[in-house]
Amino acid sequence: MLPSQVRLFIACLGLNAALGQTSRLRPRQDVVTVTQTIVSPTPQPSVYNWAAGATTAYPIHGSCNATERALLSRGLTDAINLASHAKDHILRFGNGSEFYSKYFGTSPTAEVIGWYEKIVSADRSGIWFRCDDVDGNCSQDGWGGHWRGENATQETVICPLSYTTRMPLEGLCGYGYSVASGALNFYFGSDLVHRLYHLPKIGEGIVEHYADTYSECLELALNDPALAVRNSHTLQYFALDVYAFDIAVPGEGCTGRPSEPKDADPTTEATPSATTTAATECHTHADGTEHCS
Repeated sequence: MLPSQVRLFIACLGLNAALGQTSRLRPRQDVVTVTQTIVSPTPQPSVYNWAAGATTAYPIHGSCNATERALLSRGLTDAINLASHAKDHILRFGNGSEFYSKYFGTSPTAEVIGWYEKIVSADRSGIWFRCDDVDGNCSQDGWGGHWRGENATQETVICPLSYTTRMPLEGLCGYGYSVASGALNFYFGSDLVHRLYHLPKIGEGIVEHYADTYSECLELALNDPALAVRNSHTLQYFALDVYAFDIAVPGEGCTGRPSEPKDADPTTEATPSATTTAATECHTHADGTEHCS
């Protein structure tokens, strides 16, 4: 046997070797501290939108099929273009325009500009253009559409007849048309100008029928200019006349002359007139009266 001192020495050597091996298997791990700074987003002030909720396009009802929707959209664009140019013409020439004095006499220009601007820029919320015969009027002869009146004051029905008889604004002064003798509803755009003024949101119950024919509208301008600026047919005639002169056929237009009534020849059968006569437009007013033109 080895002496006790030797055995103790060997045991110490073995312990040291074991500790050294352990230190190699388990190296010391340094502690790393990570600091993360979280920055809260800066609250942004809410931006006030004064026009929030406005409807900028004339709403077309789901009862209109793809073809009706396309034609009606184009017609409404034509109506806006007519009204927009009528307003621009007045802003450029004021009441010094011969067209203005012819249709509105000595009235100030501001109200007329306002009525055209209503068609161009007014909020369209609540307005509907429908294609279904919800009130049963489209089955009547000559009905191209109607304002729904007390049934729905902001709604207009456009009947099938309109889609087959109304012409585009690009054809103004074509088809043998003249402003003085042609039908106001011959072009889809001018027809819709009339229908828009029936809506309380556009015409406000102020723009109405105070004179109908071309000659009657000119007489109204002379005798009651304050009423002429609120006459729906006068607003249509002026818009057509200045668009024709300024845009369609620049510097010439197609004002024409009003049709003169002629005594019927008893030996000759009357025949329908030319292409300028569109289908009769009929509608019912809020007071129950029916108007056809």
